Amino acid sequence: MAITTKEQYSKFIKEQAKRLGFLGCGIAKAEFLEEEAPRLEEWLKNGYHGKMHYMENHFDKRLDPTLLVEGAKSVVSLSYNYFPEETQKSEEYKISKYAYGQDYHHVIKDKLRELLQLINDEIGVVSGRCFVDSAPVLERAWAEKAGLGWNGKHSLLIQKQQGSFFFLAELIIDLELEYDHPFTTDHCGKCTRCIDACPTQAILPNNTVDGSKCISYLTIELKDAIPTDFKDKTEGWMFGCDVCQDVCPWNRFSKSHSEPLFSPQENLLEMKARDWEELTQETFSKVFKKSAVKRTKFSGLQRNIKFLNKK
Repeated sequence: MAITTKEQYSKFIKEQAKRLGFLGCGIAKAEFLEEEAPRLEEWLKNGYHGKMHYMENHFDKRLDPTLLVEGAKSVVSLSYNYFPEETQKSEEYKISKYAYGQDYHHVIKDKLRELLQLINDEIGVVSGRCFVDSAPVLERAWAEKAGLGWNGKHSLLIQKQQGSFFFLAELIIDLELEYDHPFTTDHCGKCTRCIDACPTQAILPNNTVDGSKCISYLTIELKDAIPTDFKDKTEGWMFGCDVCQDVCPWNRFSKSHSEPLFSPQENLLEMKARDWEELTQETFSKVFKKSAVKRTKFSGLQRNIKFLNKK
């Protein structure tokens, strides 16, 4: 039976997203993010982006999806679970759980392309673009607008029965769909566990993150030497940081993912302190061949390990 209404289109998209392994799928109208504009402006003005100068670019595009996709009508927001079954044995040198397996940018973008192709096959010619944390898209704002969850005090999206260990991705398309209700309730209440636990005090009391103090920024985005102010504050994290998520009560609902490509690289979880300290370029290239850890490069990981070892 042919599908011809926006309600049927939306149902089809959500069914196919689930079949492709996505955890959640919500849809919002593609329009200017009026409420986000002053927040983004203030965040940049305060220098919370540190040396991520690219955040200053494409201000209008971050707020208006029609500038990314001509004639855009809908933003399809999707979440994809990455919570692992097992974690690293050693606590001395840690990498964020999202980087255990293959680079999520490629894994999820392939699935988005497949979803877009399915839309074209079933519905007709639909123009659009796929986004996975690699373009000026305010993904958490769109996910909230699409009803997927709420932004926690740590600024990450939280879903009641899933926690926060998932990636966000978007399809911006020129097809009008049935739109979900925005998620408007904050279920964090008076809880301040993420704020209290943050080793560098990067999470501010007003639900804002000072990115320039975040361990993920210091170990991945920052290309210069890590400021000595953070000595003894990075708690063994050498690539990213999961502290704010690990302490979040909602993550007691996190379930292990079922994505084979996110399985840990061989021997990664068993690597001991000495293995990391004696890591060579050759081993780095082998272990992290298809991993997001490649983003910091071998030299960057070495810098982070040395910083953790500084007396």
